[in-house]
Amino acid sequence: MSERDTLLAEAARRARRYVDGVDQRPVTPTPAALADLHRFDEPLPDSPSDPLETLALLDDAGSPATVASTGPRYFGFVTGGTLPIALASAWLGSAWDQNAALPMMSPIAARLHDVTRGWLVSLFGLPDTTEVAFVTGATMANATALAAARDHQLARLGWDVQQDGLAGAPALSVVVGDRAHSTLLKALGLIGLGRGRVRRVPADDQGRLRAELLPDVAGPVIVCAQAGEVNTGAFDPFPQIASWVRDRGGWLHVDGAFGLWALADPTRAHLVRGLREADSWATDGHKWLNVPYDSGMVLLRSPENLRRSFGSVAGYLPPAGGFEAMHHGPESSQRARQIDVWAVLRSLGRAGVADLVAGACARAHRIGEALADAGLEVLNDVVLNQVLFAAGPDPTTERLISAVQQDGTCWCGPTTWNGRVAMRLSVSGWNTTDQDAEQSVEAILHCARQVGAVPVR
Repeated sequence: MSERDTLLAEAARRARRYVDGVDQRPVTPTPAALADLHRFDEPLPDSPSDPLETLALLDDAGSPATVASTGPRYFGFVTGGTLPIALASAWLGSAWDQNAALPMMSPIAARLHDVTRGWLVSLFGLPDTTEVAFVTGATMANATALAAARDHQLARLGWDVQQDGLAGAPALSVVVGDRAHSTLLKALGLIGLGRGRVRRVPADDQGRLRAELLPDVAGPVIVCAQAGEVNTGAFDPFPQIASWVRDRGGWLHVDGAFGLWALADPTRAHLVRGLREADSWATDGHKWLNVPYDSGMVLLRSPENLRRSFGSVAGYLPPAGGFEAMHHGPESSQRARQIDVWAVLRSLGRAGVADLVAGACARAHRIGEALADAGLEVLNDVVLNQVLFAAGPDPTTERLISAVQQDGTCWCGPTTWNGRVAMRLSVSGWNTTDQDAEQSVEAILHCARQVGAVPVR
């Protein structure tokens, strides 16, 4: 066996061992595992060393210090795990080492892009014209869509942003809900529209933009709505927002980092009504689709708006020959993220994706009911996969958060909601079972009794 084959076989063995044991280990690393990270603190070697020794160090000291976010009881940051087919296809895709920038650089990436685009458009029920570009995550998906929106809205007034920049450009209004995600504001800052220049619309008690309070703006406008508020899972009232945007010739963008996947579940139709009327949508595959990082997606109703903003010209670039990813997004060289997405969609099918979403929502609902029945305060209507809860006064909730995270059975993150400290639980993993949900509830309530948040029974 060659050195390469030996190394790859050893990597596969170690990776399988990690995956096989991830649901038996604490979700957070132990203090001993964190202390062992000092083994990486060494000067750059002067000469080559055995690659097997490097791989062993990475596994022996690195694997114990990982957060088990690919396991079944990680409920933080709306992070899904990695489906087996996603992991396997990512391994093969890494071996291919394809640059998906142009069809001539990777015919397989180009073909899988075309197929996956069609499947996503069909799965979400979006217009047939919709184009998909793969980017790093929802932050960059938002930035990509909003750059295209900015350029389109100003082009209607005769201003070419790509040629002339923003200095001296006509005024452009951006309207967001008060509960817009921080990464959406980050994206607006990144593309020069400013985080602080937005028009904020008050939100209701679930974080939904109050459409009746949309401002009466004149001139070009972009409205950013939300599918899945990050704390409550709530959806903005898209029909009313879309009607307001249409009346003003504006652009409607939807930040659907995880909530966009509700389009795949027929039982969530009441949440997504009007969502398809937008001009652009942003989402993550590494959230609810459970593919590896990084895998963001931006979808645009009119793909020419992507090309206007991101097309590049160079003498060495060939003439157009099919979809050219580098001309439809911010990256030129890029990983072929469509490989993992294609593999998962083909393996799950339409029904499997719907079950993935519906199953997570059902478990979130059961967890919310159990916590409320035990005396914890559930602060949101559990309409999706988010459960937001508190344990009375802020100090008690803070002690509960710390106790749950130290216990290690599951991991839930802290947040603030309406001025209160709260705990946020997000069910997003493909491998979270009813038993995992029950085990997590038991652990949370055990910790709650320890900190005096609920009565001892």
